[in-house]
Amino acid sequence: MERIGWIGTGVMGRSMVLHVLQGGHPVSVFNRSRDKADDPCRQGAAWCETPGEVAARSDIVFTMVGEPSDVEEVILGGDGVLARIRKGSVIVDMTTSEPSLAVRIYGEAKAKSVFSLDAPVSGGDIGAKEGTLAIMAGGDEEAFRRVLPVFERMGGNIAIMGGPGMGQHTKMSNQILVASTMIGVVEALLYARRAGLDLNRVIEVVGKGAAASWAFNKLGPRIVKGDTAPGFAIRHFVKDMGIALTEAKRMKLALPGLALVNQFYLAAVAEGLENEGTHALFRVLDRMNSP
Repeated sequence: MERIGWIGTGVMGRSMVLHVLQGGHPVSVFNRSRDKADDPCRQGAAWCETPGEVAARSDIVFTMVGEPSDVEEVILGGDGVLARIRKGSVIVDMTTSEPSLAVRIYGEAKAKSVFSLDAPVSGGDIGAKEGTLAIMAGGDEEAFRRVLPVFERMGGNIAIMGGPGMGQHTKMSNQILVASTMIGVVEALLYARRAGLDLNRVIEVVGKGAAASWAFNKLGPRIVKGDTAPGFAIRHFVKDMGIALTEAKRMKLALPGLALVNQFYLAAVAEGLENEGTHALFRVLDRMNSP
């Protein structure tokens, strides 16, 4: 069995590494907050004090952290993954990050005879818990095939999309669609409530027709209950939209819809909702429509 290293055991990473542990792999873990790694350690993972220590003990190292700056630190930093990883090993960054950073990591890894994949995911905390994430990878086919059995512990819709950075570009396409869909979900529920409809019945009926979406069917009920706990936090989504808008500008591509949705989410941050789930956007538009 490949020895697995895992860096980042937050909302998503915790569930993902637990699936890997259930597959029987020996796992070493690191997280900036030690207590968030308690569950994997109770299930048999070995705690490490640094990302470099994880790398030294592993054949495949996964990272699932917050920001591109975190990715850079844990992989390229002084006691990061690349400082201590052995030749022939694989680095798999599953953070939603910058395509340019993925390309840079790929180049620096290759110079040390190490493989690198950028493999962001979609499906939120529900997909992570259920092991049904979509995984979109960029990098070499050989590395992808080697890591695929581990990916299959975490998800079912898994594909290599091209060379380095292409996994991140695919995730940007995903996030653009998610952003636009979330506005539709929120406005549909606001309209239904103002009209006096039973929101759960609306979700049940509309969610089975042409307007159905994952966000409407999975997050709609949370909105109705007032549950805005983060499966995926607004602050991370704002980061993702910023990356997408920057990449679009670089490609001379106008995305006015994304730019508009981004403004609503920045309003959510201004209202102190940055650590709530993305569906907390409902609260922003609800307040806009309050008498």
